[in-house]
Amino acid sequence: MLDNNIKTQLQSYLTNLQHPIELVASLGGGTKDEEVRGLLADIASLSDKVSVRFDGSDARQPSFSVGRAGDAAPRVHFAGVPMGHEFTSLVLALLQVGGHPSKAGQELIQQIKDLRGEYTFETYISLSCQNCPDVVQALNLMAVLNPNIRHTMIDGALFQNEVSARQIMSVPTVYLNGEVFGQGRMGLEEIVARLDTGAAARDAEKLAQKDAFDVLVVGGGPAGAAAAIYTARKGIRTGVVAERFGGQVLDTMGIENFISVKETEGPKLAMALEQHVKEYDVDVMNLQRASKLVPASESASGLTEVQLQSGATLRAKTVIIATGARWREMNVPGEQQYRNKGVAYCPHCDGPLFKGKRVAVIGGGNSGVEAAIDLAGIVSHVTLLEFGDAMRADAVLQHKLRSLPNVTVILQAQTTEVTGDGSKVNGLRYTDRVSGEARHIELEGIFVQIGLLPNTDWLRGSVELSSRGEILVGRHQDTTVPGVFAAGDVTDVPYKQIIIAMGEGAKAALGAFDHLIRSGVAAS
Repeated sequence: MLDNNIKTQLQSYLTNLQHPIELVASLGGGTKDEEVRGLLADIASLSDKVSVRFDGSDARQPSFSVGRAGDAAPRVHFAGVPMGHEFTSLVLALLQVGGHPSKAGQELIQQIKDLRGEYTFETYISLSCQNCPDVVQALNLMAVLNPNIRHTMIDGALFQNEVSARQIMSVPTVYLNGEVFGQGRMGLEEIVARLDTGAAARDAEKLAQKDAFDVLVVGGGPAGAAAAIYTARKGIRTGVVAERFGGQVLDTMGIENFISVKETEGPKLAMALEQHVKEYDVDVMNLQRASKLVPASESASGLTEVQLQSGATLRAKTVIIATGARWREMNVPGEQQYRNKGVAYCPHCDGPLFKGKRVAVIGGGNSGVEAAIDLAGIVSHVTLLEFGDAMRADAVLQHKLRSLPNVTVILQAQTTEVTGDGSKVNGLRYTDRVSGEARHIELEGIFVQIGLLPNTDWLRGSVELSSRGEILVGRHQDTTVPGVFAAGDVTDVPYKQIIIAMGEGAKAALGAFDHLIRSGVAAS
């Protein structure tokens, strides 16, 4: 099942086991069941601290549990074959169940151990989803740390009956005690905060007590990370407040134009960014959304203030805004009603759930055409709708798309409505912009790929924005508010690229440092 290189690496990892562990499989007679049998046998052959049994009685087959040897009720379970993106989740589960310590902070670990109540989590994933491992690994760790928590990873492509019964059309989808707990990427801190109802108030109180920063970076994407590194290297007090560290990069599958790195994936780059930032003395405040900017000229403290949705207020001598952008929505009837019920924005994550079905892709740019190409290998048919009279994607992508037999391209199509049966999507309506005729397409999924919107709603009335809602910046990334700078996709600088955002973040940091020196506001 595992090739020799992977076996060698895994054998090295398993030397970190401090306690014997036992894998118990529940198998039927299918091909995937044999894959699980081979996988577990390979793992057990690599360490004398790992044993395996094939006499499990779980209703989900194939599935297996990971528990301490002799444990009557293992709390970590995998339903399916955890390869692809989930192989790391399996390796971490083996190590953590076997006593190898987690890298999570001690305060967070204690918070997990202190949770009261019974929690049974089920996470539906697809093996091609780059967001799913974060959720699986977080819940597995929680199950290891707290005896009241149990978690099962379920491969949605393999357990289609459950996916259909629960009408799951987006991954990761997490159930808690039989009810939907959440969908989409969630980190360990976020999950724990949702369970620990007093955590938000405690965090807000701690944030409000922080001393003023020399530079406060709002946003944890490539621009924000670069800005934080550059300011920290200047030896000035730096803070980063972010809704989720990594930003939009976390939702990017393949990155092949990041200079000096031949290819990587968004989550890997986001992890590297966070690790690099934490090499310096930077105060990272995650899971926090900014709600208002108060310029120094208007604040009682005489410093620029950033108010957070939690109720806390942070103060700084200079601020760098790097809040990035989010997926642009169609804003048509039915879109919100059927979001995650057939309307999706990540083809890599959710595509496998539509295997053998009919889907549409909205948008003829690079992202839309790439999505259509990927989906064509999974679904029965893809209809790509483009508003203009020609697709805007690179020629090589268009050529590939048109070579696929199960793809239809419709130009000059204005989507007007998402239709459904009340519980899931069953089609969409569009207007032919040439004839004016209204038409309907029957399908089960719609993937929206029409660009990004800057995250600037919280800034209206404080800094000057363009007609598109982007922050207007000068040569030094300065905004119209003294001491406030901006960088990345949130600004009016053209060409929204990761490498450009990083350069702008560095430039904003240097601009902020120069402002501190020249304005007479001494850095601490």
